[in-house]
Amino acid sequence: MSYCKVLPAVARVKPAHLFGVRLRSTAAASTQHKEPKSEDAPPDPSCTVLEKPCEVELISRRAHTERQRISIDFDNTQEAYKSKDMMELLRSLLVFKLCTIDFLVDKNKELMDLSKKVLGQRLFEKLMKMTFYGQFVAGEDQNAIKPLIEKNQAFGVGSVLDYSVEEDLTQEEAEKKEMDSCVSEAEKESHGMDHREKKYKAHRQFGDRRGGVISARTYFYADEAKCDHHMETFINCIKASAGSSVDGFSAIKMTALGRPQFLLQFSEVLVKWRRFFNLLASHQGKDGMAILEQKLELEQLQDSLIKLGVGAKSDIENWFTGEKLGSSGTIDLLDWNSLINDTTKISNLLVVPNMESGHLEPLLSKFTDEEEKQMKRMLQRMDVLAKHAVENGVRLMVDAEQTYFQPAISRLTLEMQRIFNREKPNIFNTYQCYLREAYDNVSVDVELSRREGWYFGAKLVRGAYMYQERSRAAEIGYEDPINPDYEATNRMYHKCLEYILEEINHNRMANVMVASHNEDTVKFTLEKMNETSLSPTENKVYFGQLLGMCDQISFPLGQAGFPVYKYVPYGPVNEVIPYLSRRAQENRGFMKGSQRERSLLWKELKRRLFSGQLLYKPVY
Repeated sequence: MSYCKVLPAVARVKPAHLFGVRLRSTAAASTQHKEPKSEDAPPDPSCTVLEKPCEVELISRRAHTERQRISIDFDNTQEAYKSKDMMELLRSLLVFKLCTIDFLVDKNKELMDLSKKVLGQRLFEKLMKMTFYGQFVAGEDQNAIKPLIEKNQAFGVGSVLDYSVEEDLTQEEAEKKEMDSCVSEAEKESHGMDHREKKYKAHRQFGDRRGGVISARTYFYADEAKCDHHMETFINCIKASAGSSVDGFSAIKMTALGRPQFLLQFSEVLVKWRRFFNLLASHQGKDGMAILEQKLELEQLQDSLIKLGVGAKSDIENWFTGEKLGSSGTIDLLDWNSLINDTTKISNLLVVPNMESGHLEPLLSKFTDEEEKQMKRMLQRMDVLAKHAVENGVRLMVDAEQTYFQPAISRLTLEMQRIFNREKPNIFNTYQCYLREAYDNVSVDVELSRREGWYFGAKLVRGAYMYQERSRAAEIGYEDPINPDYEATNRMYHKCLEYILEEINHNRMANVMVASHNEDTVKFTLEKMNETSLSPTENKVYFGQLLGMCDQISFPLGQAGFPVYKYVPYGPVNEVIPYLSRRAQENRGFMKGSQRERSLLWKELKRRLFSGQLLYKPVY
């Protein structure tokens, strides 16, 4: 049996490790951290109403001996909005109010198209820059965004740069592109007679991946030249981040870098190998245990593999020799992930165990030479971006995507971390806490980083694909991967966060970005940092919010010395309209459920009015 080394760069860290598996969905909902219910708030990060001022005291260590108490008041509007002049305050109030009007939000795309026709391009762009574009987008290019980035940085807030341009496709065009790029030649010839799982196959009714998505931009595959163009765009974004801020981040999406067919297929392989491990664990009566506690007795495991016909006795015995053998004579999930031998063709990765026969079989009957090249190019582009990020001192943040792509995305991101996170956290993976399996994914990846001695980097989000994921699972017929409700998602988020914070407390090689607009989550984080005397100056815990939203969280944190970042989209007005359209959709959800941000803006407006500061200009 043999598998794959992905590309020369990945080969440095045992390409066999690419066969790490994502974990089964488990309802790992902790009951320790109960949050107030936000009935209208979506699972995506949202501003939560607090009945009382949110004042948190944090103990900060100075030279590990002297302790200083830091108090943060999220109701202090003077501090929260000191970076904004009166026009910016008024714009925020106007935009947030417009986001609560259903007709404007539902018809926002049509209204923007109509405005462009009536006003002409020049006046339309001016109108957009005075309203939605000016609120949520930093500028048109790398030079235009520098003033905003420098101003935010002067007030303690960094940037995660994100070039937010998308193709303006019709639904039919998007569906065609998706089907063309996600269906292989072998699938076309099999006429549905293959053994592929329906979750990991393309379905035309869900071909337009923009539907039911909040915040996240979407890429559709056109050809390899387009992927090269996306790579160059990401490289320019990395350079812009390096040139405009210190210790900045740059965001990328894996679906922009290659044909998504490979992500679908590799995800299915990873999930099937995980199930094979679970099957072997059940043979030893360990199927009800936590995933990292499932330690398989080596002799029983070898006997099971031989009986299943996976390989000859001599071959199987050779798998479990030397460093691959658990020191206690047992094999756990992480040991299992390292058992795959190297080979030269990436398509050989896509081999799965037949659960009925026990034999290893190709996922598909054949791969064309072009499909093989497309897989390699995707991995090569990832390697190029990681190297550019390290060379420019920029941390690379890999965004999460749909669950049928995510196992492969997470695995490939983990491989980059193994290479590039040896000296410091250069690569960050994203974990969506609205997923039932989120805690298992986090805990297994943290354990792997601990064993291998590299820096774990994570961004925790609630998630952007809930409505699409639920609808797809129900219609196609597979288990819903999403937590049952918003409260369960909150508990999952806090459980994952607490696990990482505990790891930071015991091992300073873990790092986390708390990407949330939820004040309760931010407060929870600060309280845990207080309990463990984790200083903000250690730069182990970061906070992140979207540009134009929840400034009452970002700026007080930044001015108190916490590493906090705004997710900064940029791009030409016409080309970021799809992004702005979703921004309006998202704002409707939490603006109707929470008056907090608007009430704080009004409070600051009145304060300036009565204190004679209507002409206030930020000084920095």
